[in-house]
This record gives sequence, structure tokens and C-alpha cells, in this order.
Amino acid sequence: MSFCAIDFGTSNSAVAVPGGANSGAAMRLVELEAGYGTLPTAVFFNADEGGKPSFGRSAITHYVDGFDGRLMRSLKSLLGSSLIESTTDIGNGSAMRYIDVIGTFLRHLRQHALRDTGGELRQVVMGRPVFFVDDDPGADAAAQRSLEQSARDVGFTDVQFQFEPIAAAFDYESRLDHEQQVLVIDIGGGTSDFSLVRVGPARAQRLERKDDVLAHHGVHVAGTDFDRRIELATLLRELGYKSLGPDGKEVPNRIYFDLATWHLINTIYTPKRVAELSLMGHLYAEQGYHRRLMRTVEDRLGHALVGLAEDAKIAVADGGQTRIDLSLIERALDIAFSEEGLKAAVEDEIGRIVDAARHTASLGGLRPEQVDALYFTGGSTGLRCLSGALAAAFPNAKPVFGDRLASVALGLGIHARRVFA
Repeated sequence: MSFCAIDFGTSNSAVAVPGGANSGAAMRLVELEAGYGTLPTAVFFNADEGGKPSFGRSAITHYVDGFDGRLMRSLKSLLGSSLIESTTDIGNGSAMRYIDVIGTFLRHLRQHALRDTGGELRQVVMGRPVFFVDDDPGADAAAQRSLEQSARDVGFTDVQFQFEPIAAAFDYESRLDHEQQVLVIDIGGGTSDFSLVRVGPARAQRLERKDDVLAHHGVHVAGTDFDRRIELATLLRELGYKSLGPDGKEVPNRIYFDLATWHLINTIYTPKRVAELSLMGHLYAEQGYHRRLMRTVEDRLGHALVGLAEDAKIAVADGGQTRIDLSLIERALDIAFSEEGLKAAVEDEIGRIVDAARHTASLGGLRPEQVDALYFTGGSTGLRCLSGALAAAFPNAKPVFGDRLASVALGLGIHARRVFA
């Protein structure tokens, strides 16, 4: 069959294709990197190789390793903005339109799908958020047109769209024998998005589902914010964050916030910044903290620390505890971390997410107790403290957990089969 579905996400993307006669599945994910059915939505233009692009985890690795070039992430957020037709330097003295950067990424996805299926893949269902741009119907329509044109430019001739929250709930909808009002909770790396949708066996037969989205809301709080809070609350305390100087005052904290903010870490490694930090030793009452900080900066360990914070979050997500090994900074240095520590670190962020979920229900005219089910998708919904807080806010709703990384892509695939097959 010559169709596929693409979940072009802010943080991660995926492609679904027909499962095949012997697969036992209606749709399946294409392997986009070795062992992975999802790909971080990232492109790195390597100036050392004439602007050659790399994608996903490879793109991020090249950036972290210090290759000269331009890393671009969160490409989806450009859709509907005034930047989309503008050009940007890609790091080798040449420029590219932002819309063509998106096309470069979509072409990479399609090429993998072509190699996987051996088909022509002229038809595609693309996912789209309920709103690309809030409170601006003109910009929202322009965003969809831009994405459709990019899909056509890379070789698709028939481009259809489906709302991502509806797609995420398709699997749950297929198991229902009556209509329900479901709050789809999609919490990824950068944003937490909520959609109140109507699902049911009769509605499943409709191809146009816009009227089934009763309300939509979101906040820019999600997984990377959790990682940042965890790093500040644990790892960076061992490097002097919140420590005191000889005068009893806290040491300057800007360096620690930069170390915990992914896209700012490389700015710390400039010779000028390193020299400034090396002169700050007198501000620390405990000189060991300053030595650890300088080791981190001089050996460019900032991104490794972010990775340790994320790994610790995952290790205690379902309860229990772990130890964070910091021997890369100092021999035998490690710290304990537990689910209680996770809760304490991200308490404020969880509160904002729960408030946004409640507000979504109110926008749809429902009280929390009137919501029938919570459908969880997105990588960060694996945190028990987060999903538990959301479940407690909607006492009569059944918690339903989809595939955290694949629900949207596979749901779009189900819709593609209905439309094209």
C-alpha cells in the first residue's frame, strides 16, 4: 500500500506504515534509528562537512561533541510564525529557509519509510495540533498550508490531516461500546497539552472529527523542566549551587541555571566564560565545590549532567530509589535519589500541569468529576507522581495509558488506513 502516517512532533517524530499480512498489526512504526521507532525532531548542519545534515540522536550527539555547525530543534513551533519563509544561517556560510529545514527533516522521514516498505508512499496523513497558533485562525490555517506544502515538496501527492489528540485516543475508542468524554493528556519534553474529546463507536466512523474536540489547552511545562529542576535540586548542589561564600552570601547562581538549561550549556565553554569562572574561587567557602564546577566546565560535562538527571528521573519514575554516579567529576562521588526527591523537586511544575488540565475541562463545560476517562500519552506521563496527581484531580475518570511515544503516530496510521485503504 502506498500510504503512511507521520507524527511530526515538537520533541519527537514517528512514521506509521501498514503492518503487513504477517505482522498481526494494522499499523506499525518504521525504525528511524537503530532500535528506535521515534526520532528526536532535530537537524544538525555540520559546517565541518559543508553543511551536511544529520538527524535525531545523531544530530544531538554532533552538537554535544562540539562540531562546528547549527543545531535546530522544535521545528514545529515555526509553523504559523512570520519566520517560516525567512532564511537562517546553517553554519557553513550558507543560508536556508526555515520551511526548507522542515522539508529536509520530512524528506529524511519519508526516505526511511520508503526503504522500509519498498512502496511509493504518495499518500500521507499528517498529525496536527488543535491549534498551531492560539487565537489566530489565519495564522493557524497558514501553518497547516505550510506543512502540507512541505509534505508535497518531499514527494507526497495526497496529504490529509487529523488532530493529534483524536489520533491518540483512537486505540481507546476502538474498545468502547458507548460514547465518552475523554481528557487526552499529552506530556512530552517541552509542553503539556490537554484536549477534551468525545469518542465512541458511532463517532469512530466519521472521518471529520473537528467537532469532537470540545476544548484544548496547554502549558510550556514538561519533561525538560523536570530534568532541570532535578539537576538543580541534586547534582548541582554538589557543585556549589545554593552554597555560601565566606561572607555568608549565596554564591552567584547564573552558572548553575545555564548548566541546567540544555541550549545554554555550550555558551559556558567559551574561553572568556571559563576564564571568568576560574577567578570566582574566592566566592566559595568550600573550595571543593569550585573545583568540581571547574572540572565540569573544563571537561565539557554539562550535557552529561543533564543526561544523569534524566536517567535518575526515569529510574525512580515508578517508585523506589537510585544512586546518581558522579565519578566523572570526582572519584567515588555519588548521591542518593528517590521518588520523594523527585516529587519535591518538581512539585511546582506538577501543580501547574494539574491546574491546566482542570482548566481544559472547564473550557469544555465540564466539572472534573464529569470527565469519563484520562488518556495518557507522551514520554513524561510515565512519572507516577505526575499521573497520580492528575488522576486525583479527576476522581471519576478511568486512567488509560497508551503507548507513551507511539500513540499519536499509530492513531494517525489507523486514520490513514480508513482514508486511503
